[in-house]
Amino acid sequence: MPTLDFLNSRLSVPSRQLGEPGPTPEQCDQLLAAAIRAPDHGKLMPTRLVLIRGEMRAKLGAALAAIHRRTDPDAPEATLEKDRERYNFAPLIVCVIVRVDEHRPKVPAQEQILSAGCVAYNLLLGAQALGYGAQWLTGWAAYDRDAAVLLGLAANERVIGFVHVGTAQKAPIEGPRPVLADVVSELRL
Repeated sequence: MPTLDFLNSRLSVPSRQLGEPGPTPEQCDQLLAAAIRAPDHGKLMPTRLVLIRGEMRAKLGAALAAIHRRTDPDAPEATLEKDRERYNFAPLIVCVIVRVDEHRPKVPAQEQILSAGCVAYNLLLGAQALGYGAQWLTGWAAYDRDAAVLLGLAANERVIGFVHVGTAQKAPIEGPRPVLADVVSELRL
């Protein structure tokens, strides 16, 4: 498939529509190796990846639901159930984490964050190239300090997102795309 056709066919598959089989160990290694080949100003490699699979998916969901219950005792049970189940569909979830070094004047924090974002996007593209579906999600847990502690993040680390990878259980639906004229302009000085 020519490159632009591949990019033009990229679709997210909702995480709840992802299931087994997931990438084999060899495919997982290939996917991760390709994903970390992202733009990286200063060669900092500000990204690290935490794999969540097997029984850890349910354990993470239960722990996050407990955090949610502590922070919001009035949270509806349906919301907590969604927290518990969120990670139980895709066989592989990759938590993409950025280590921000604020003391790099030539590599601003934003560039470090964007580099990690490119790793997450490469995971989406790589999963598709291997024949899998994927979705990049954040949710409240990506921004919660207690969840960060649960995930083992240092004070200078942030979750970029959770990339869910598996086999699409039904065909993804093409969503609306912007019209080029609405998002592209020429610089005129």
